[in-house]
Amino acid sequence: MLRSLTINLIKCRRPIIADSLISKHLCTSVASLRPKTTQPTINIVKAMAEDKSTFLLPNNQKFVELDSSQAFNKLTDNEKLYAHYLSQSSWNGGLIVLLQTSPESPKIFSLLHRIFVGESLQSLREAVNRQGISNDDFQAFLVYAGGIFANSGNYKGFGDTKFIPNLPMDSFELIVKASKAFEDDTQHMMKLWQQTQHYIYSTAPRLTSLGLADKGVTTYFSSNCTEEDSNLVNDWMKTKRIEAYICRTFKTTAEDGLPLYTIHLASVESSPKPPLTMDIEKYKGAYFRVTRGDYSPLLKRVNENLSKAKEYAANDNEKNMLLHYINSFKEGDLSEHKEGSRYWIKDKGPIIETYQGFIETYRDPSGQRGEFEGFVAMVNKEMSKKFGSLVDGAERFIQMLPWGKNLEKDTFLRPDFTSLDVLTFSGSGIPAGINIPNYDEIRQNEGFKNVSLGNVIPAAYKESVIPFLSDSDKKLLEKYRVAAFEVQVGLHELLGHGSGKLLMENADGTFNFDKSAVKNPLTGKEIESWYTPGETYDSKFTTLGSAFEECRAEAVGLYLSLVPEILKIFGYEGKEAEDVTYVNWLSLLWNGAAKATEMYQPSTKTWLQAHARARFVLMRLLELEGDGMLTITESEPGKNLLLTLNREKLATQGKKIIGDFLVKLQTIKATADFTAGEQLFDKYSRLDEPWGRWRDIVMLHKQPRNIFVQPNTILTSSNKGDEIELKRYPATADGMIASWVERFPNTDVDEILEQLAERDSQYFSELKPITAAA
Repeated sequence: MLRSLTINLIKCRRPIIADSLISKHLCTSVASLRPKTTQPTINIVKAMAEDKSTFLLPNNQKFVELDSSQAFNKLTDNEKLYAHYLSQSSWNGGLIVLLQTSPESPKIFSLLHRIFVGESLQSLREAVNRQGISNDDFQAFLVYAGGIFANSGNYKGFGDTKFIPNLPMDSFELIVKASKAFEDDTQHMMKLWQQTQHYIYSTAPRLTSLGLADKGVTTYFSSNCTEEDSNLVNDWMKTKRIEAYICRTFKTTAEDGLPLYTIHLASVESSPKPPLTMDIEKYKGAYFRVTRGDYSPLLKRVNENLSKAKEYAANDNEKNMLLHYINSFKEGDLSEHKEGSRYWIKDKGPIIETYQGFIETYRDPSGQRGEFEGFVAMVNKEMSKKFGSLVDGAERFIQMLPWGKNLEKDTFLRPDFTSLDVLTFSGSGIPAGINIPNYDEIRQNEGFKNVSLGNVIPAAYKESVIPFLSDSDKKLLEKYRVAAFEVQVGLHELLGHGSGKLLMENADGTFNFDKSAVKNPLTGKEIESWYTPGETYDSKFTTLGSAFEECRAEAVGLYLSLVPEILKIFGYEGKEAEDVTYVNWLSLLWNGAAKATEMYQPSTKTWLQAHARARFVLMRLLELEGDGMLTITESEPGKNLLLTLNREKLATQGKKIIGDFLVKLQTIKATADFTAGEQLFDKYSRLDEPWGRWRDIVMLHKQPRNIFVQPNTILTSSNKGDEIELKRYPATADGMIASWVERFPNTDVDEILEQLAERDSQYFSELKPITAAA
């Protein structure tokens, strides 16, 4: 149930979209984009234009290099080979995310990748110029491709909203037809374009964000699955004690007319293998079965590279870890991945750190199915020493948390906590810190690891601007934001996600707590609810789980950043430590006010991103309960806001408010009280006025998030044996595309992705008329 602390990246320039550009995209009908609520026609048309512009990736999109060259160059030849094959495994596994994002993402990737593999960018640029395509439209095409590659699909990894090209459809088509790939295989490329063009550009309401039927798009469930279907599937899986990390669910109709839910496991093998697979059985008026073989050809490529990496592993823990990952991916056996995770925990302080599999559940609308993720990184020894000191004091620091020993783990399981320079990170986005594994029974009883991805943080803050603050606060934020964020990452991951007990009933009817002695801190009464056998935090808290846990971890970071001893560990004392603490609070609350509501969808009244909702909740908590400690005012009507935080009250009033809130959060989590959690979060995450209006101001200042350009490891053979070269690329759209062309230099992966997408298309057929009508 981890949770990655994803940075709220901010850009240096706000995109300015000319009215004429917007009008070029408004080729859809008014009816197809009409909001559900009735509004005057003029407002509908205006909303259409505004909404359309928010989906565009601007031509001035910022690309930044994720540089790990210094750490990589210090590796031995053996370590470089280990890192290389792990990276190859990660990148191949990352292609799975295309299939997990939207039905069209694999084919969009294939269309673009085939174009770029077919010829150099210079050759393509010259060809499109001959067709009269402007430089601006070609740049927009490259930026869109960079967005597809970075997000592993056409929905943003942070926020789950759709993005579309910043050029007209006819210009996009001319670029496709001008390419050598189109010339060499006209029929196939034309088919790809026809299959994807309306999906690429459609902003029909259902297609603008990820979600279950009627609310959005997801491929974790077939497009005919509603929240009621999800709940029924969850109930059945609980009876079988099946966790959902490695599966998808497709709903069809059985011969007798009843629903048939197929739980499809990710694996190389596709043949039946009980008890992993299960024959059809009836439950609550529907049929269920478990099959396997999802993503099979891609997982086969993952395992081929993991097998090669195993030859260069440094110790038995690493070898066993990889062996169990291979078995898990081959068979579709989650228990094997858990076993591999146990060896991963035991591998303390490795030179090369990696974790791969179906990890984070943020993008599953039900909050239980894992997106594939793979990272490879090298240790940053200087920062790791600071984190090591934080671990040394962790038992004392955890005792400072306000919920008391009865809701804390019986034994502190000392984790490994290192700062890493990321070499490779595949998936839909790159976090700043990670606390894994997410499996409850391992985290509670055996341990976990914390990693801070050190080279991500400074890269994320390159050339950023900061609205809604006074000049003095802006200067402080610019000076200390990286330092403060490193402190927050450490506290969030180690003492936030790493703390707190889940009260559980064991399979034999015993409990992991003393029912007669432990009292509920909120009521003073005996504990009345807990996790029953087969229940996990994710299965109990479902869609609320990620945001709730992120809020708890963020609040721990705020609470403990007030402790001078902790600031001293990171090298800050006296006035500087006070400034870092203030900036930590200011930065998080500013994110809650200035950025979070970008991830709120007014039409469905839903939050699209867990971290954003968590930060908004903490901001609103202090705004409502802080008696003037935090104020937000409309400094320019309809145009600007001003956030002010009284730093003199942080250690007194601020600490008490956050401390009391932490007791609520931990008690609700520990006792599996989903209803109380939902009520608490609804109170603070509703966009009551003036926040409904202020969201419009936030959107006026919205800036595109940085896109990371990652390097490649290149294998060369000589008389001396195999050698690995690290190849870096310019921080531009051109550099981003070049990195992906050299990462996958032929179209083999395109063939695989198209075949898998075509196989799945039967489960998403009802989306086609929506797209065609838009």
